[in-house]
Amino acid sequence: MKCRHCGVEVTSVFADLGSSPPSNAYLSQEGLESAETWYPLRVLVCETCWLVQTEDFATASDLFDAEYAYFSGFSSSWIEHCSTYAVNMIDRFGLDSTNTVVEVASNDGTLLRFFAEQGVSCLGIEPTTKTADAARDLGLDVVEEFLNVEVANRLVAGGLQADLLAANNVVAHVPDIDGFVKACGRLLAVGGVATFEFPHLLRLVTENQFDTIYHEHFSYLSLTSFEAVAVRAGLEIFEVEELPTHGGSLRVFAHASDCDLRMVAPSVERLRRAEESAGIRESSFYSGFQNRIDLIKDELVQFLLDAKTQSRLVLGYGAAAKGNTLLNYAGVRPDLLPMVIDRNPAKQGMYLPGSRIPIVAEEAIGRLRPDCILILPWNLRSEVSEQLGYARDWGATFATAVPGLQEW
Repeated sequence: MKCRHCGVEVTSVFADLGSSPPSNAYLSQEGLESAETWYPLRVLVCETCWLVQTEDFATASDLFDAEYAYFSGFSSSWIEHCSTYAVNMIDRFGLDSTNTVVEVASNDGTLLRFFAEQGVSCLGIEPTTKTADAARDLGLDVVEEFLNVEVANRLVAGGLQADLLAANNVVAHVPDIDGFVKACGRLLAVGGVATFEFPHLLRLVTENQFDTIYHEHFSYLSLTSFEAVAVRAGLEIFEVEELPTHGGSLRVFAHASDCDLRMVAPSVERLRRAEESAGIRESSFYSGFQNRIDLIKDELVQFLLDAKTQSRLVLGYGAAAKGNTLLNYAGVRPDLLPMVIDRNPAKQGMYLPGSRIPIVAEEAIGRLRPDCILILPWNLRSEVSEQLGYARDWGATFATAVPGLQEW
């Protein structure tokens, strides 16, 4: 395939996870009667611009349809992250009722509502109907479309100018990454700022975070690869922050390349050098990843087989996309993990794609008293183990599989 950014032929395989259905394509009871569409899940690395990217098999419209089931407002740590972001951005850039904040991929409005509560004008851009409706229920205005340059031009012609544009955990989800970032820049007012958050490729590789790989993530980004995209889109990165979210993310601040209002912070050059020292531009940095993730897969299967042999009941927690990648690559089915608990009512009563493991409400923990709870979204292990701490009363343990099997 051709690289999504620089257009050269890409052949170097970073990770091959076989095939699986889209990770957020949850099944209803009726859906169990039908076949699922499985796509190869193979990730390549461009050795020219160092963009890591999935091979093209599924389109964005296949993955983000009206029934898309991810809602951001069911994680207390993510809600806190959004609240803190809003407070910091309002304070840093002096935002008030005269300003406009635009969030791309606004989901259920979890982030934008914190700006709206402070009287800042808000607009969400969100292509999936269920989440867009949830945001509208909060009183937020939402444009229900995929953002591209054509949509951006239409919105600008209608008078939209973003003093702050938030594109958090979305840039990895778009197949046309260059066009998307250009569209974000097009929406900026003179002197406006765009922030992009995305999982950091450096952490993904060094900490074996292979379950972050799924069809909805078309790109896996470093500062090195994203900066090349930003420059082509007419943006300059003037600051970067390292965040703990999603197992380690970057928040990149950008403005128009001809903007002279801000100096480039030392954090940008510091991270450039850190990535260079790690070998981000060398093929050897990416080699060996497949062997490490295969070991994680084998450890998980052995753990579940041993538990079954010992008549220990293991339940999963968190019907998250990363968990679906893990379970499908490991070939785990209900005989080894009979159910997964999730707090989102929209997922309860549904089934995980591929593995077809049922999703149930939290009350099942107290009723079944499992011996171990396998936390699938390992990046939320502290939050979840605290939330479910009552399971310790009967001696239950917790476990995670990434970056290596741990039980505590």
